[in-house]
Amino acid sequence: MTACGRGDASKPAAATPAPANPEAAAAADAGTGVPKIVVLGDSLTAGLGLDPSRTYPAVLQDKLKAAGYKWDVVNAGVSGDTSAAGLARADWALDQGHVRILILELGANDGLRGLPPAEMKKNLGAIIERAQDKGIAVLLAGMEAPPNFGPEYTVSFRQVYRDLARQYKVTLMPFLLDEVAGVASLNQADGIHPNVEGARIVAEHVWAVLKPMVDAAAS
Repeated sequence: MTACGRGDASKPAAATPAPANPEAAAAADAGTGVPKIVVLGDSLTAGLGLDPSRTYPAVLQDKLKAAGYKWDVVNAGVSGDTSAAGLARADWALDQGHVRILILELGANDGLRGLPPAEMKKNLGAIIERAQDKGIAVLLAGMEAPPNFGPEYTVSFRQVYRDLARQYKVTLMPFLLDEVAGVASLNQADGIHPNVEGARIVAEHVWAVLKPMVDAAAS
């Protein structure tokens, strides 16, 4: 696996079709009092190549509704985003109003470009700190680097997520695309982005970790 194409990087995707003015929509939503889960990520979260209703954040929204949870999922995925770009959008993402959980899915594009793992760690750590300062629980979704930068880079990249989870005591999914990456039948023609079935499997794995967090936040 690993990276994420650019697509339309002008604004985040949404679990439902994105509004023309996402900032104004967020301000309106802030008054509803409905607890929110923000998914801050790249094209894997935005759902490049998929209908907005079939992205993994949208599937998570469906699962919440089916299980009787009155929570909203905000898809803050932007194709092509690195950890630095995600950090630049973090305040917007976390200021949606009533955000209780942040799913942090970034780093794939850092790995694709061979950017320093230390910089990625710094950026992701800053996002986690901003979330925790607001009392928001964090689910950190790990990624894997491509092998072309050598084994030392691959190991260092992978370790970033483990170190951050330990340092900030956040929940870690070691690899977001577990059982999906590298499986042709679960990915689009680019071999990188999950297809509808792949996104469903990703959502199943995320849900297994997310549901206990939702229960804890609601108690």
